[in-house]
Amino acid sequence: MPQADTIVLARRIHTLNPDEPGATAVAVTDGLIAAVGDHHDIRDWRGPDTEIIDVEHCYLTPGLVDGHTHPVLGLDLASGIDLSAVATLDQLRDVLANAARSTPRGGWVTGFGLEHSAFDGIPLTAAAIDHVLGDVPALLGLYDGHSALASTRALHLAGVTGPRLFPQRSTVVCDPDGRPTGHLLEAAAMALVQRIVPRPDRARRRAGLRALLDEMAAVGLTGGHVMDCEGDALDLVASLDDEGELPLRLRLAPWCMPGVTDDELDSLIRDHGRHGRYWQLGAVKFFIDGTVEGGTAWLEHADCHGEGTKSFWRDPSAYARAVHRLAAAGIQTATHAVGDAGVQHVLDTLESVRTRSVMHRIEHIESLPLEHTGRFAKLGVAASMQPTHAAYTRAEHTDEWSRRLGHERAHRAWCTGDIHATGATLVLGSDWPIAHYDPREVLATARLRRLPSRPDAAPVAPGQALDALAALHGMTTNPAKVAGEQGSAGRIAPGYRADLTVFGADPVHAPADELADAPIALTMLGGTVTHRA
Repeated sequence: MPQADTIVLARRIHTLNPDEPGATAVAVTDGLIAAVGDHHDIRDWRGPDTEIIDVEHCYLTPGLVDGHTHPVLGLDLASGIDLSAVATLDQLRDVLANAARSTPRGGWVTGFGLEHSAFDGIPLTAAAIDHVLGDVPALLGLYDGHSALASTRALHLAGVTGPRLFPQRSTVVCDPDGRPTGHLLEAAAMALVQRIVPRPDRARRRAGLRALLDEMAAVGLTGGHVMDCEGDALDLVASLDDEGELPLRLRLAPWCMPGVTDDELDSLIRDHGRHGRYWQLGAVKFFIDGTVEGGTAWLEHADCHGEGTKSFWRDPSAYARAVHRLAAAGIQTATHAVGDAGVQHVLDTLESVRTRSVMHRIEHIESLPLEHTGRFAKLGVAASMQPTHAAYTRAEHTDEWSRRLGHERAHRAWCTGDIHATGATLVLGSDWPIAHYDPREVLATARLRRLPSRPDAAPVAPGQALDALAALHGMTTNPAKVAGEQGSAGRIAPGYRADLTVFGADPVHAPADELADAPIALTMLGGTVTHRA
C-alpha cells in the first residue's frame, strides 16, 4: 500500500467488521481507511510524512452518528433561559421575575426546557405568570419542543386574539369564552408568536452553529441525521461546508407538512440529493402526531384528559398519499410517530408502499403494543429511538407522560429491547435540544434505562435495556445502513471513510456509568482531526 497520511494506534479497535473484529492500528490515506491491523504492521504503512497518533491507552470505534438531531433548529428552540431545572410554579415565577427585571425596554424573556410537571397538573396559562412579568413579553418553550407558553403581552404583540384553524392539527388553546390562554400546541400555533421574537443575525447564528458542532465533535460525534431543514438551515450548513468549517457529516431532512401541494412535493423531489462535501439532503421528514404531554400524540385510546385520539394530519390518507409519492421517487421518509395509533398508521402506510428502494424510518416510537414490534423487521423499516427521552419519565409512573397514558401504556415505554430482539434496524439519537447531544449519555442510558448522572433513579422499564454492543451499533453501523451507506461508513475496514471516535474507556466492556464520564481522546472526520484532547 502507499504510505499512510495518518496511523492511529489504540489499545483496542472495535472495527464492527465481522471479517476483522479486533485490531490495534489503523492507517488512513486520502480520507479513507487504507489498512487495519496491529502495531507490527506500522512499518509497512509508515512513510517519512506519516503522522502517528498514539492513543494506546484508549479504544477506537467507527465515528459516532446521532440518528436524530436538530442543530440549527435547536439554536432557536434552546434560546433564552434554561428552565429544565424548574420543578414548581413558584420557582418558575421567581426565575421569570428576575429575568423581567433585567430585560431592557423592548426586550423579551424567552426560555426553553420547561417541564409540564412544574405546573403539577394545573392548566398552563399566561395568567399563571403574567403578574411577575409586568409589561415584558415572554415566550417559554416546553421541553417537548411541540408546545409553548406565551404571556398575555406576547399574545397581544403577535395579534393572537382567538382560536385559529391550521392545515395541521395545531391549536391556540382558548378558554370557554374564546380567549387565548397562552398555551400554544404544535408548530403552526407556536409560529404565531415565534415570528416576532427578536433573533440573532446571520453572522451570530452561523458562529453559534459552528460552536455547537465543534462541541458535538468534542464528545465524539462525526455525523448527524438532521430531522429538519427549515428557514436558513441549509444556508448556514452550506456556508460552513464551503469554508471547510463543518466538523460533522449532516444528512438533512426537510419537512413535509399537512396541506402540502403537488408543486411542493415536486420541489422536495427535485431538491433531494443536493449535497456539499459534508452535507446532503437525504430524506423527507413527516409528523403523524405530536407529544403525549401536550395531548397531541395519536393514541388508540384517549389519555386521562380525554385527549390524543387524532392525527396531526387532519386527513391521514393525505399523509399516505404524500409518502407514496416520495417513496415512488426513491426518497426516504422519516415520520415522527409517538403514540401507538400513530406508529401503527405509519407502519400500515409503509406496508402499502410498492417501491422499496430505500429504508424508511419511524422516529421516537414512545409506546407500542408488543404485537407490533415485529413489524419493523418484517417491513424493513428502521426504528429511530432516543433512549435519553426516558429520563423525562419515572419508573413509578408519577410523571406527566406516564399519568397521561396510564400504567399499562407507560409500561411499554421506549421498547428498544423488544424491537432490537426482532432483528430490526435500530438507530439511536438524542433529538437535541430535547435531550443532550452527548452520545456517551445516549449509549449509557440505552443500557441503564436511566441517566448515568442519576444512579439514585430507578430504571424505566429495565427489561428494554440494550447490551453495549447493540447500543454501539445503534450509533455507527445502523445509521450508515439507514442512509444507504453501509458499504462506505459505519465500520472500520479498508475503503471505508476514516470517520473515527476514540474513547478513554472501552464502550463495549466498561460499565455504562463509567463510559458516560470517559474522555473522548480523538474525533476524526474523513481523515481530518476535528477534536483532540
